[in-house]
Amino acid sequence: MKKYTFLIVMATLSMQLACQEAKNPEILPVEIQIKTATLPAPEADKENAMVYGYDDNGEMTVLRQGNNNLVCLADDPQKEGISVACYSKKLEPFMKRGRELTAEGKDADEREKVRGAEVESGKLIMPKEPSMLYVYYGDDKNYDKTTGALADAQYRYVIYTPFATMESTGLPDKPHAKGMPWLMNPGTFRAHIMVGPFE
Repeated sequence: MKKYTFLIVMATLSMQLACQEAKNPEILPVEIQIKTATLPAPEADKENAMVYGYDDNGEMTVLRQGNNNLVCLADDPQKEGISVACYSKKLEPFMKRGRELTAEGKDADEREKVRGAEVESGKLIMPKEPSMLYVYYGDDKNYDKTTGALADAQYRYVIYTPFATMESTGLPDKPHAKGMPWLMNPGTFRAHIMVGPFE
């Protein structure tokens, strides 16, 4: 009986430790987060880009103030895989509002309804000119936590062009071949040109 009780206790402790690890993902050093976050950026812009990352409590925070036109996001330690992004500062109000709404517990549909209404009312200002977003993503197994390097990863490029349409751009609303540009969410405040390794 004691043997079974011991096994049950050990199994319970193992489950608790696993849950604790899931709730408390590893937070990498600031310099590594910055190195990885800036991977998508053009080489000349990496050093001076603003970077958001995660503190010891797993909360998003500013890791580095920037002095150029780019804002970069470190990989979310709560999510599987590695995905980092850099975008034009003109998109920061849109991106920041999205993060705020996510923190409030709103899902994707709710976020878009709120932001759409705020754009329409003039509370949330979208850039008038095309604005760039760079994404770089890959598998955890190809990520080196000691250097911040990510091997065998892919780029995705997104050019936000609010309210652009297929007629105004000449682009289709879905890709006809891998890697070709296409227009997503045409005619809306979220309209953007997608370029990437899409099937």
